Amino acid sequence: MSKGSRQMTFGENIVEMPVEEVMHNSMMPYAEYVIMERALPRVEDGLKPVQRRILYTMMELGLMPEQAYKKSARIVGDTLGRYHPHGDTSVYDAMVRMSQDFNMREPLVDGQGNFGSVDGDPAAAMRYTEAKLTPIALELLRDIEKDTVSFGLNFDDSLKEPNILPGRYPNLLVNGASGIAVGLATNIPPHNLNEVIDAVIMKLDTPLCTLEDIMQVMPGPDFPTGGQLIAGEEISQGYQTGRAKLTLRAKTNIEQQRNGKSLIVITELPYQVNKASMLEKVLKVSEEKKTHFAGISDIRDESDREGMRAVIELRKGVDAEKMLQYLFKYTDLQVTFGVNMVAIANGKPMTLSLLDMLDHYVNHQKTVVLNRTRFDLEAAKRRAHLLSGLIIALDDIDKAIAIIRAAQNVEQARLGLMDEFKIDREQSQAILDMRLQRLTGLEQINLQKEFKKLQAIIKRLESILKSEAKLINVIRDELLEIKEKHGNARRTKLIDKKKAIKKIEEPEVIADNLLITLSAQGIVKKIVVGTKNGSLQKTDDDIDAIVTEIECTSVDRLHVFTSLGNMIVLPCSQIPETKQREKGVSIYGIVQGLQEGEIPIAIYKLNDTDDKLVFFTQSGMTKISKQSDYLIRKLRSQAISLKGTDVLLAVEHVKNDSSVMIITKNGMSIRFTLDQVPCTGRVTAGVKSIALEEDDSVVMATQVSSTEQVIIITDNGFAKRSKVNEYELQKRNGKGIKTFDFKKNRSNGKGINFALWFDKETKLVYKLSDGTINIISTQDVSIEKRFSKGKQTIVLTGEKRIQDVYSLPQA
Repeated sequence: MSKGSRQMTFGENIVEMPVEEVMHNSMMPYAEYVIMERALPRVEDGLKPVQRRILYTMMELGLMPEQAYKKSARIVGDTLGRYHPHGDTSVYDAMVRMSQDFNMREPLVDGQGNFGSVDGDPAAAMRYTEAKLTPIALELLRDIEKDTVSFGLNFDDSLKEPNILPGRYPNLLVNGASGIAVGLATNIPPHNLNEVIDAVIMKLDTPLCTLEDIMQVMPGPDFPTGGQLIAGEEISQGYQTGRAKLTLRAKTNIEQQRNGKSLIVITELPYQVNKASMLEKVLKVSEEKKTHFAGISDIRDESDREGMRAVIELRKGVDAEKMLQYLFKYTDLQVTFGVNMVAIANGKPMTLSLLDMLDHYVNHQKTVVLNRTRFDLEAAKRRAHLLSGLIIALDDIDKAIAIIRAAQNVEQARLGLMDEFKIDREQSQAILDMRLQRLTGLEQINLQKEFKKLQAIIKRLESILKSEAKLINVIRDELLEIKEKHGNARRTKLIDKKKAIKKIEEPEVIADNLLITLSAQGIVKKIVVGTKNGSLQKTDDDIDAIVTEIECTSVDRLHVFTSLGNMIVLPCSQIPETKQREKGVSIYGIVQGLQEGEIPIAIYKLNDTDDKLVFFTQSGMTKISKQSDYLIRKLRSQAISLKGTDVLLAVEHVKNDSSVMIITKNGMSIRFTLDQVPCTGRVTAGVKSIALEEDDSVVMATQVSSTEQVIIITDNGFAKRSKVNEYELQKRNGKGIKTFDFKKNRSNGKGINFALWFDKETKLVYKLSDGTINIISTQDVSIEKRFSKGKQTIVLTGEKRIQDVYSLPQA
């Protein structure tokens, strides 16, 4: 070993722990931190921790509206060093957002320099930009020095920082919030300051007011970019439940040119829509849907310092109103805003209604004003106490001066004054600290006036502490003062839903009547209605059957659900047209974006109706969702949340008067009614349908009626059929009942490979591992009791195994 080197030794202290316990102990604290200390705002001041720390740091730096700007890098550095030990990018990005008037309804930071644009341009580096507080930001910080809110220690316990700000106006509603935590997200729309203050005052004056009353003064969100908001029941639903989907539109007008052309001029965008990206999408969709948008001749951006002006020029004779409706339907000129009003309230994340938010804010303001009143009262009483001592001494100033001159030191003078005038130590010290100029007659009169004024202030402050009505009056007056000082007109126009939503006729030239067929082997064909093939066809020595038939037009979009829980949109126009006798194409060749091992399991044409879809997974999860939830513009999206290695087995339209039948590999089964499964959103996981053993999995999950039968086939070719009504209805998420009795030596199979249901005689196609294909009838399978052992129905020789089984459509 060389000189100066050091041998490293490691201990043998190795702790073995189950991975699920390690994950739980690690993930839960992380999730709690992200939820409480990063991603979600507090209901009282509407700020996330990083925003609160930035504003408090700027206040400490003295960056008031009337003061000079200071470098953003200085603000970010002080915030990091004092209160927020994270990356500088996260702090600067938060500060930039608080300065952007297209993101914040009332910006809290006054930025100088390049702070980004509505076209998606990023802000300049923090070393180039400068910032200070806006006047309205001071209303969030006002009275913080008067012990109005609680403080806590910073990350290294060296400084104190506010847990919340006084928030003298309802910032959560005015500026809204958006954030993604672990398992939670928030998306609160911004509102008009005048309207929000009117709503708070109504809540103060009439605590039992209804949502309808509040919406008389606060009819809906008010977005910083203006635009139009379609007014309907969705707004009141969002305010009542905390969740809704709002429809936003750009503000447009149609200008007629002298040459006969029309211009669609966009002057305001929907909230958080990127103008440059929006115009690019208009260009792209005009190229993809030429039949719809053939009338567009030019797209240009004429925005300047005077304001936004994006122009879509139309050819002569084109119906501009109809073209505008197409643009609303197919581009970001119309978008949805998903309201999800989640905030930290009472120390935990909660989904809040509008009335809940107003209640929390009113309670916070009562606490702030009471704390401030107590602080001011104590200060006034201390000052009045000192003044009373000064007045007593000034009434006999000659004696006071004589005592002071005769004293050997300050302490003796202090004690002498206390004994002579019957005052306490603080009052005596105030007399000693008094300057000689206060001995003039005018100064004595001023002391008397100040003392009387303080007495009135003390009386008023004490009355506020004693009277709830006076406390409310103080809050109301201060809110009205803020409204008068900072309020401005509504920017987003509310438009009637009936007038806004117009039905538009699709171009007839592309609405061919087509039939899309999908076979059991994954072969897709698109043929003209009237030339469809029979349900059974033989191609390439292979028996195939059409399992799905969908009537559509070339402008329709099909929705393909896959085994990995995804939904892929497949435009009908992308499916090659085939003749009646042609084989068609593999679905794997036309569905774009399939991952390795991802299998299409269902294909539908969904409509915007109240119809529902039911999902079944291999681990026994069942989910019901509205099919309208899947009508989104993304070409690939999540259809269900799958956990671990779970696989989506089937997707079906919900049938009336049917029950769910689930059969597992180990021969267990359960049957229950669908009303036990709640309807949830698109990306939810659903609920547990059957309690599986560790080595078990679902092989069949479907909806059945009591008149149908079930066929079960094991890996050894044993099969049986039994009636559905032998499977009694149970409650969901039980262990179920036995549907197949495996022999001890497992000669009748190691597990169930396939289970199928039918209501009358059906042909079954089975394919063996060596490629052999045969057909049997359901009548060839004997009827047995639900829990029987089955009989050898498919004879297997050598190493052959059953690879696939499917039913041919019934005649």
